[in-house]
Amino acid sequence: MRVALGVGGGIAAYKAAELARALQERGAAVQVIMTAAAREFVTPLTFAALTNQKVITDLFSDRSAEEVLSSAVEHIHVAQSHDALLVAPATADLLAKFAHGLAGDFLTTTYLAFKGPVILAPAMNTNMWEHAATQANVAVLRARGHAIIEPDEGLLACGTSGPGRLAEPVRIADEVVRLLSARHDLDGETVLLTAGPTQEALDPVRYITNRSSGKMGYALAGEAARRGARVILVSGPVNVPVPPGVDVVRVRTAVEMRDAVMANLDTATIVIKSAAVADYHVREVPKQKTKKTAARWTIDLDPTPDILAEVGRNKGDRLLIGFAAETQNLATEGRRKLETKNCDMVVANLVSQEGTGFESDENEVVLVMRTGENVALPRDSKRALAGRILDQVMKLRLALHSTR
Repeated sequence: MRVALGVGGGIAAYKAAELARALQERGAAVQVIMTAAAREFVTPLTFAALTNQKVITDLFSDRSAEEVLSSAVEHIHVAQSHDALLVAPATADLLAKFAHGLAGDFLTTTYLAFKGPVILAPAMNTNMWEHAATQANVAVLRARGHAIIEPDEGLLACGTSGPGRLAEPVRIADEVVRLLSARHDLDGETVLLTAGPTQEALDPVRYITNRSSGKMGYALAGEAARRGARVILVSGPVNVPVPPGVDVVRVRTAVEMRDAVMANLDTATIVIKSAAVADYHVREVPKQKTKKTAARWTIDLDPTPDILAEVGRNKGDRLLIGFAAETQNLATEGRRKLETKNCDMVVANLVSQEGTGFESDENEVVLVMRTGENVALPRDSKRALAGRILDQVMKLRLALHSTR
């Protein structure tokens, strides 16, 4: 296990020395990368003595031409030769640079080149942590699939008390080990997944849609890829970053989504239909914008293709997972959909309460299973629920195969 440990410039940088030791005790080889600001708090010699490795501090310095040429690609080598990139403390400045793709030193360039798991342990003043800009950056990084080890609450170096303290080094080290030892139970699987809304044109400038953000589907896609699956994500219009290792097919309408799903169905072993597909569309869209008048505008709408039902009729040995957005009677409505669409599982999610469902970062679901049981998953982040849903998918596969 090889871990690249980025150390940001904050008072908590001294705890990174303890973290390096904790990682080594868990069997990790640690390569420390220090920002210029971090060197104002702890010297590179401290980490070199602890890790028995050269500490990386600069992209360029006063070296020979040959050494400078070598250092110019060293961040690529580090990115390719390590199993995880851990940044602790991750300062507000580093979070902003990572979120916006700024790369002006060794650590930020390594981040952009790194393809494996990224773990960020923020530490800063409470007001800085709670600022809308920092929280927006954290949301972007979390949506990218990065693990965020949130800071602890307590007395801070500035004399105030609140959230902002670097999480305990032992906890951070344990989380790194857990992430790197995650099972690859989806190795060899091809997951075909839909996410987001569709947009059905009324005329060249207007359309019908819904409030789906795609966050749940994208969380499932990222989790499936991390667990070893090849993931084909058919996505409606969303503003969510594509998770690493996911192949995305972008569509706009229900007909386009149906065509993309059916084109990729033969290669899929698991189909997860989490998209909120519009139920109706205009069969023939006017070529010109409909002008506003005092008269009422009456629109005739036709049903869109029922993609889930069509896949259900052609699923073969594939596992088929459907989604049902409900405001009540989750289990009952989920069971009805499972039976009528020939699903193996339906994820019925509650969209009527504040803070869950459409557009939110959290959800609350009931998994209705072909085996007859219902599994309630209490309110949690969509990323955490994605892992639990896939856990149940694999349990369902074993249960169904044992009866066939």
